[in-house]
Amino acid sequence: MDVSTFTAHRRSLDTPGGEIAYTELGAGPVALFVHGLGTNGVLWRHVIENLSDTSRCIAIDLPLHGGTPGRDDLSVTALAQVVADLCDGLGLTQVDLVGNDTGGAVAQIFAARHPDRIRSFTLTNCDCEGNFPPAEFVPVVELAQQGQLAPGLAAIASDPAAWPTSPLGAGFEHPELVPEEVWRSYVAVLGDTTERARDFERMIAALVPAEMEAVSEQLRELDVPTQLVWGTGDETFGVKWAYFLRDLIPGAREVVEVDGAKMFFPEERPGDLVPHLRRQWNR
Repeated sequence: MDVSTFTAHRRSLDTPGGEIAYTELGAGPVALFVHGLGTNGVLWRHVIENLSDTSRCIAIDLPLHGGTPGRDDLSVTALAQVVADLCDGLGLTQVDLVGNDTGGAVAQIFAARHPDRIRSFTLTNCDCEGNFPPAEFVPVVELAQQGQLAPGLAAIASDPAAWPTSPLGAGFEHPELVPEEVWRSYVAVLGDTTERARDFERMIAALVPAEMEAVSEQLRELDVPTQLVWGTGDETFGVKWAYFLRDLIPGAREVVEVDGAKMFFPEERPGDLVPHLRRQWNR
């Protein structure tokens, strides 16, 4: 599915906390997909296309991403509340929750705070306690905390030739094959205005270990069916973290290793995720 077809299904919900954009396809039990920093619901378009025959698939756009405007509080804890607000606004009582990248951290916080709302839980390559933010990303966070990152974000956003070699490109096995409309959906909006670049800078500056440490005990009590589907070619979120999460979450049943896949394999290699989601949801 191309980006324009996917975003044609994008909707907007007004909540007490602010406007939330989301994209919905299909009917059946609700599957809720959470993207990470720098992408948006478009990341899940191929996965959702393949699952909408049996599930009501909903891909949220987190604040500052896709069609959702920014907010004052851009911490991952606040983002998890945005997910809760979407569920409240749509009347979603239980969901099959799926997360990737920073969205996996958001999903963990949401699951820890609302275990009764989780029917099943799937995490792909993502942050977790002990790797939040990832070690190689710490210098970027420090630049953001010093107020020195926004000009770099604006420079990347304004140079389409640089998009495949940007830090976001490292999440793909083949960034050179990613369509320009996808890059434009992701990277072009990171710093298209000075204000937006500063907002992204604030979001990155808010990535602090205490956010994940605060839900550690709740995750150690999360007894919902959980699976980790993990690309082995990702240096940022190495496969050892999948096994860490398996041992952390009591409901975790297995780690599925996706050979050679990188962080954004749900977009690049949806066929390596869809069967595992179907199997999890049909149990």
